[in-house]
Amino acid sequence: MLIVNERNFLDILNRPHTMPTSNSYKPKVTPSISRKEFARRRRHLMQQMEVDSIAIVPSASTLIRNRDAEFKFRQDSDFHYLTGFNEPEAVLVLIPGRAHGECLLFCRERDPERELWDGYRQGPEGVVKNFGADDAFPISDIDDILPGLLESRERVYYAMGKWPDFDRQVMDWVNVLRANARAGAHPPGEFLDLDHLLHDLRLYKSAAELRVMRAAACISAEAHMRAMAKCRPGMMEYELEAEYLYAFGAAGAQHPAYSSIVGAGVNGCILHYVENDSMIRDGDLVLLMPAASLIAMHQTLRVLFRRTASSARRSRPCMRWFWTLNSKPLKQPCRVTIGTSRTM
Repeated sequence: MLIVNERNFLDILNRPHTMPTSNSYKPKVTPSISRKEFARRRRHLMQQMEVDSIAIVPSASTLIRNRDAEFKFRQDSDFHYLTGFNEPEAVLVLIPGRAHGECLLFCRERDPERELWDGYRQGPEGVVKNFGADDAFPISDIDDILPGLLESRERVYYAMGKWPDFDRQVMDWVNVLRANARAGAHPPGEFLDLDHLLHDLRLYKSAAELRVMRAAACISAEAHMRAMAKCRPGMMEYELEAEYLYAFGAAGAQHPAYSSIVGAGVNGCILHYVENDSMIRDGDLVLLMPAASLIAMHQTLRVLFRRTASSARRSRPCMRWFWTLNSKPLKQPCRVTIGTSRTM
């Protein structure tokens, strides 16, 4: 939580906020997560897994927006946490104690024709070279290879229910082994929830993660300051949202962490208001809840302030969130609250 004195806050707010032409919002050093850290995360997860177990983590899938146009791809947070690999149609397999490699990754093969349309692909060779996998295979071969990896493993760590289509594929592999039990196949006997172990690991942040989160928080805070300084009665909510999106991109955050909430007046009382299509009227309280995302990480920043024509240069942020709307008038010090830190 960031608490600022009201006078200092207004001094900051009243400074000119012209959009940068020289990357003035960008951190001096762009934070990153190293390949060694992703390997450490996988190692820590495998250390907590039971003996004779296997973990299966699928990537996110692309989603169709309309006709043949897709939404911009956003990787599954758990898969990204363990790999840093940002392509769809991939599956991570972790097998503690396997002599021929504990970290395996299935991914799309290189395809010059498709890469001309959709962009560069790493391919199995690139995954081994650049992302630290012990071995990698084409995703098209997963039905032939993964049942053999499941065989003789007593337990499967998997987030059942998260990806229904992939759930059925996993069960098909297990059923293949069960059907061959009389021939000597040994199917897994137990499924364990992977989220229980993995999400506990994600609660503890490394120094590198903290640097990324601080950078994301600074970008978000600067964008909030700019938006409050730019806000005027008569603006549309989506115009104010545009100030955020530009500020995020100018600072090196390619996209927001989630759909931005810009709610003026009664719209600020809607928990997940994302239409952002109403006019900001004189005297409205405006709820702002956009956040920048860096390397799939962010910190949530919530600000509630009043905008009036007579105080166009003085936006008074109120304390906490819309829960205070029906409470008694707020007094100093004013607060800007930063919510729970998390990897998305």
